[in-house]
Amino acid sequence: MANAPVRVRFCPSPTGNPHVGLVRTALFNWAFARHHQGTLVFRIEDTDAARDSEESYQQLLDSMRWLGLDWDEGPEIGGPHAPYRQSQRMDLYKDVAEKLLAAGYAYPCYCTTEELDTRRDAARAAGKPSGYDGHCRDLTAERKAAYEAEGRTSIIRFRMPDEAITFTDLVRGEITVQPENVPDYGIVRANGAPLYTLVNPVDDALMEITHVLRGEDLLSSTPRQIALYRALIELGVAKDTPAFGHLPYVMGEGNKKLSKRDPQASLNLYRERGFLPEGLLNYLSLLGWSIAEDRDIFSMDELVAAFDIEDVNANPARFDLKKCEHINAEHIRMLDVKTFTEACGPWLKAPFAPWAPEAFDAEKWTRIAPYAQTRVTVLSDITDNVDFLFLDEPVEDEASWAKAMKGEPAALLTTARAHLEAADWSDPESLKNAVLTAGEAHGLKLGKAQAPVRVAVTGRTVGLPLFESLEILGRDKSLARIDAALAKLAA
Repeated sequence: MANAPVRVRFCPSPTGNPHVGLVRTALFNWAFARHHQGTLVFRIEDTDAARDSEESYQQLLDSMRWLGLDWDEGPEIGGPHAPYRQSQRMDLYKDVAEKLLAAGYAYPCYCTTEELDTRRDAARAAGKPSGYDGHCRDLTAERKAAYEAEGRTSIIRFRMPDEAITFTDLVRGEITVQPENVPDYGIVRANGAPLYTLVNPVDDALMEITHVLRGEDLLSSTPRQIALYRALIELGVAKDTPAFGHLPYVMGEGNKKLSKRDPQASLNLYRERGFLPEGLLNYLSLLGWSIAEDRDIFSMDELVAAFDIEDVNANPARFDLKKCEHINAEHIRMLDVKTFTEACGPWLKAPFAPWAPEAFDAEKWTRIAPYAQTRVTVLSDITDNVDFLFLDEPVEDEASWAKAMKGEPAALLTTARAHLEAADWSDPESLKNAVLTAGEAHGLKLGKAQAPVRVAVTGRTVGLPLFESLEILGRDKSLARIDAALAKLAA
């Protein structure tokens, strides 16, 4: 195993929208594979027909492509271990289950749900472990026949060894689990459908996975899977037992594990808001790992070069939306202007843009883009930042109006308009001097003097650099908006 080429897998179930915890798992597997020049297997665990959907399956593929987390084997690519959807591998699981039964590693269990509940309650009352008690472990052929004559169905249980299981977790170190804490467990339902407890390790074995990097919530299943691996090795199904590394929980509000139901957990939310894949992945990589103590911003190439699973912290990681936004903003600043200009494209048209398609002016957008790039946190911010350029009138914002129009705004705007009319509209510095001079005439510094002008022209108290915005909007439209503001003040 030590010298085997690294093979890791990302194996989500196609149920609902992808969430950021799932993305973090995909990212760490991808980064580990790329760091070691290994293979990332993308496998779909879709054996739960009641919950799985084709729509979710397509979303998973689309999300991985959007994030740039490319895979080496899996859907749409194929590979030596195809197919990569569990729903298409049922014959393999049936064959392995039959081999486990024939070799005595597994056995049929005829216990009813009521019988299991009664015995569990009795065990709890006696202060004993309440897991399966091995009732059907050593049934005689006669007893099995009698159960079947009663019309009972059976599940298949794996026979756990009567000894402690010790393994070294790549994140948490050595872990030992005593046999009383890991009872025999089901691997095939009564209707013949294989359970996750069988299909997941069987696929890992057949696909020769060397490292299983997954969430902490699956840590308790690891001793069971290690025991199953030992059986699969004996049967010639598996070559070796993979190394396991369990990633820390991602915590949300109130010290609770971030769940699919948390609004900030949905990957779609970040796509819709206009996060860059690089910015989001940069932040998610910090949930349990760091490139350096004093460094939060880095590229995916730098992540791959530095990443190793043994550097992951076992402690829970808290999801901080503000920090996520900050890191994304830094990645936006790092784009060249052309890339930024193109990336904003979706938010400059319907359904995001409030202006008519014909009102959009590509030349004005290209000129304003460098100023906008330094202001936005996510790409969707761009719509509100530049709407004043493409709307017939600025957005009415009464709060901004009230905040800016204090003192004697009409007198100031009248003076400012006169100076602006005489200014050089090809030079933002000339426009700035015009407003500065108007402010001085009324005993105001530039900051106070430009506020009414900004609201009159853009509708907002904060935004892109005012004088560059005036120049790009143009003399006629800018002065007309100041006139409209004066008329409103007069009314």
